[in-house]
Amino acid sequence: MSPEQRKLARHALGLDNPDAKGRSYRSRYFASRGHSAWNELHAMVGAGWMNLEDTKNRSETLFWLTKAGATLALDAGESLDPEDFK
Repeated sequence: MSPEQRKLARHALGLDNPDAKGRSYRSRYFASRGHSAWNELHAMVGAGWMNLEDTKNRSETLFWLTKAGATLALDAGESLDPEDFK
């Protein structure tokens, strides 16, 4: 996972929020075609670290982390919310 992909994954998990206190509280990232992270997000899908689904109005795509992708984004001492990764 590249540093940029890891940054996107940490954002999707909410770990870039200081209030998270080392535990994820989501696993999603919304982006539309042309978004600066579009290619990286699709590369993460190709690597098996994310899944994707178009939203109902198709204006955005919902990307969500697989457990494998989420685990790669963790720092030492951080954890995943088990509700998001059953």
